[in-house]
Amino acid sequence: MYRLELKKSILPPGSYYFSGNDAIVEGAIAAGCNYYGGYPITPSTEIMERIAVRFLETGGVFVQVEDELGAIASVIGASWAGAKAMTATSGPGFSLMQESIGYAAMTETPIVLVNVQRAGPSTGQATRVGSGDIMQAKWGSHGDYQVIAFCPWSVQEAYDQIIMAFNSAEKYRVPVFLLTEEAIGHLRETIQVKENIEVFSRRKKTGAPPFGTEEDDGVPPMPTFGEGERLLITGSTHDEYGLRQVSDPLVQAKLTSRLSNKILNKREQIVDYETYHTEDADLLVVSYGFTARSSLYAMEQLRRENKKVGMLRLKTIWPFADRIVKELGTKARKIFVPEMNRGQVAGEIMKYARCDVISYPQTNGEVIDPSTILKEMRRLL
Repeated sequence: MYRLELKKSILPPGSYYFSGNDAIVEGAIAAGCNYYGGYPITPSTEIMERIAVRFLETGGVFVQVEDELGAIASVIGASWAGAKAMTATSGPGFSLMQESIGYAAMTETPIVLVNVQRAGPSTGQATRVGSGDIMQAKWGSHGDYQVIAFCPWSVQEAYDQIIMAFNSAEKYRVPVFLLTEEAIGHLRETIQVKENIEVFSRRKKTGAPPFGTEEDDGVPPMPTFGEGERLLITGSTHDEYGLRQVSDPLVQAKLTSRLSNKILNKREQIVDYETYHTEDADLLVVSYGFTARSSLYAMEQLRRENKKVGMLRLKTIWPFADRIVKELGTKARKIFVPEMNRGQVAGEIMKYARCDVISYPQTNGEVIDPSTILKEMRRLL
């Protein structure tokens, strides 16, 4: 149904010493990104700067737009023109993009948005780290819809997951987020680039309705402007051919349920995570992003002391990993959730875990030190 191609990497295979923001650019280009609409905003600016230069070499189109609204709107338009399109931002910019994100979800427009999170709210501390946009990624725009959000913990994973983000956007016709953080964006590490990369391209079918399908996956083929199709792209409730149906309850129910189910019915294929020593863990730490690095160190130190601790690392945030949390939450006595916010994922875990869930929120603009997590976990044992 979908076009899966094995393509040669743009970069020669081998080792590279990149920052997280550099790796995001190279992974995006490897996935086929050929349009970027963006603007400078700390701490994502290096993504814009690098891709502007790299597109001169790869043939992509770079547009420095006037603001956040222009960035997200141009990316949506470029996608309907046939491009694999992305932008990058941080907290305040992400807030301003929310209405258009809802429009992209409603029109089933495949786009990729990188949010290099920083300390908030509002302008906050532009150069400091945070993870406060987790819930905003899911619930930022009004109404019921689904998105996919990845959360890397390393420079290598920033490269790998941006490729997965583009593939997921094309496969499911949905906005996809890479929720990285200042600490990952500016971290420098060695990564490995493979010779070949799996790349999804959108499925097309002449004359098929662009907003409805009888296929089990719920994802209609997506045409491109200029190919002879008659396209109406509206954020209002619409039928399979894009015609506005703003008073019909059956059309509204059918559309919104399909928009959600095309993601939720495939969540077992989308949700990604890693487990460490969960088979006998009395205390389980659940972590994601940069904080997971500190959590892993603390967990391994306690295992060396023969403590029954384990770890669940969330590699995707949305759809939420409810089933594995529910499973592990029936085995462990306690779940500990350190976050660079006021407990956003801890609150989500409380919905599914039967054991005690202890949140450790930190919002001082600093990463959570391994010694802090180690101290808190010792206290809970």
